[in-house]
Amino acid sequence: MRPITPFVAACAIVAAAVAAAAAAAVAEAKTVVVTADKLVDVATGKELPRPQLIVVDGRITQVGKQGDAVPAGATRVDLPGVTLLPGLIDMHTHLTSSPLFAGYNALLYTDSFWPVISTAHARQTLEAGFTTVRNVGSRNYDDVGLREAIDNGFVAGPRMTTATYAIGSTGGHCDSTFFPPSMAQKSPAVIDNPEAGRQMVRQLHKYGAQLIKICATGGVFSHGDTPGAQQLTVEEIKAIVDEAHMTGMKVAAHAHGASGIRAAILGGVDTIEHASLVDDEGIRLAVQRGVYFGMDIYNTDYTQTEGKKNGVLEDNLQKDRDIALIQRQNYQKALRAGVKMIYSTDAGVYPHGQNARQLATMVKWGATPLQAIQSATITAAKALGQPGDVGQVKVGAWGDLVGVTGDPLKDVTVLERPVFVMKGGEVVKRQ
Repeated sequence: MRPITPFVAACAIVAAAVAAAAAAAVAEAKTVVVTADKLVDVATGKELPRPQLIVVDGRITQVGKQGDAVPAGATRVDLPGVTLLPGLIDMHTHLTSSPLFAGYNALLYTDSFWPVISTAHARQTLEAGFTTVRNVGSRNYDDVGLREAIDNGFVAGPRMTTATYAIGSTGGHCDSTFFPPSMAQKSPAVIDNPEAGRQMVRQLHKYGAQLIKICATGGVFSHGDTPGAQQLTVEEIKAIVDEAHMTGMKVAAHAHGASGIRAAILGGVDTIEHASLVDDEGIRLAVQRGVYFGMDIYNTDYTQTEGKKNGVLEDNLQKDRDIALIQRQNYQKALRAGVKMIYSTDAGVYPHGQNARQLATMVKWGATPLQAIQSATITAAKALGQPGDVGQVKVGAWGDLVGVTGDPLKDVTVLERPVFVMKGGEVVKRQ
């Protein structure tokens, strides 16, 4: 036999150390076993009785039934009387904004005020059962900082996909339009030609954008424009979308008016936000091209009752009144036509933590409870590009769960009062 060389001996030592480290990692892996009365399969609408879920290091490793084998040393979370669903997804939030300081009232506070209060908004959203959000518009890259704080464990909050600044045209909805020329206010993300659009996508991506938002039409809470007015050309939208898709980012389009909705779809965007004044051609194009609609059909209930007190200007409230019923009727029409619906609330226009209130409005205007729930779970996850990670309770997905008492497939309002929330295997809320 040949003698063992120092090199071989060293390799053996390294291999043993690696094996020991791997064994230690397995031993130290945090394992949680969750049991409940029922589990809703959001893909089929079926309920699994007496479910038992195993979550290891934040990911689901087993979806079984109570009585199945349980790993030794696992932490148990038993939830008698509770029905579980996957953590919910809100595809249109503004965590760094508050509805309490609307119009010119926002000027009473310094720039650094907003990222501070956003930490409270993030916790409220998470405790409401929304474990994932898209944040579609924020100033000063505040949403990127919030996401980083959440991801590194400094702040409690949902998983965030951040858009940073929304890209718009000079004088459009995403520009700063409330001030006279002497104050020279202008959004840093204003563009007025296709090449400027491409450059802006690159800049936003450089500083933390994971999603691009554009303003294809006027808006309700901007000044000097109308929701129906188109504000970006098809050529500008195409340039932005091509650049974003080349970097792997999706594009969400704020679009109320019919012509702007059509332009955004023809330009290749992935989701249409609001879609208030969509026409039959816009609905046809959305179905044909698989574009998602995120229609915020609840928040008018809040803005019309509380907006004036919070500082919303009368012309904005009037625009809000003018399109509210039309938007809800068009939601019903688009849903019946087969447009894929995602759950988009525009939280920040109304209070954070009340995100689930829109579910009942969707049911009132034609969705089944399962369709409403799917818009905030499996469908939203697909639109987000994360169907394997969020939106379903299945092996490999994050251990994100929301628990309710009552039957959400018969009464979606029970989701307004979650008794249990888990994110990545960590219990966030338990009553």
